[in-house]
Formats: sequence, C-alpha cells, structure tokens
Amino acid sequence: MRRLCLARDLLRAEDDARPSVNEIARRAGFAPHHFIRLFRAVFGETPHQYRSLAQIERAKHLLILTDLSVTEICLEVGFSSLGSFSTLFTRRIGMSPSTWRRRHRSASSPLRKMPPELIPGCLTLMGGFPPEKAISEKPV
Repeated sequence: MRRLCLARDLLRAEDDARPSVNEIARRAGFAPHHFIRLFRAVFGETPHQYRSLAQIERAKHLLILTDLSVTEICLEVGFSSLGSFSTLFTRRIGMSPSTWRRRHRSASSPLRKMPPELIPGCLTLMGGFPPEKAISEKPV
C-alpha cells in the first residue's frame, strides 16, 4: 500500500518532469501492467485517469485564482492540446473551463480566493477549531 501511495503522489506531482506511468511503476517496484491493475483496484481508476483528474483539479483552482488564459492554464497543468483539455474538463466537470471561471469567480472581490463550497470539508473542519480544542492523543 505504501508503494501505491508513493506512486499516487508522483502522479499528482506538479513539477515539469512528469514521469510516465511505466517510470512510476518502476520507481514503486511494480511491473507496469501489475501496477495499473493494483492501482485501479485500490483507487478506483487507472493511473492515467488519476493524473488527468489531478490536472483538472489544479486547472479549476488556476481558473479561479489567476488571470491566466484557458490556453495558458491548459499548458501549465500539463496538457499539450487545448481541445483535449477542454473536452476532458467539460466531460469531468460538466461545463467548459470558461464557464467554470465565470460561475465560480467573484467579480466583486479584488483578492481572489477559493469559494467556501469548493474547499474540501475536512480542511474547513481542521481550520475551524482553536488548537486548545483539538483532539489530542494524550490522556487528559
């Protein structure tokens, strides 16, 4: 499981040197076909599907938080074709990147931030409690 989580982290990496699925399988110590089968069984999608979804999630944030064009965001998240990026974005999210930007970006706020409904609940819970109220492993 630890090796699969390492591979998942490599698939989500945002650096310029995005390793291939075969390279990630090798780094995690798996044969490529076995790695793909295990990854799908554990995470519910293939490594390629997982990487694509991670790229789309990053694009969603960039569409809201930056003034980059859709084409620039497409290239920034690792796609080489605007058409394939827009098609995948629309298929996964249900609207085009431009529509996503218009719908979720607040025009009245000069400081851009993620709308609360787009922030994962676990993060809002973690940030909502003062440290003295946090659950501790120490006995009281």
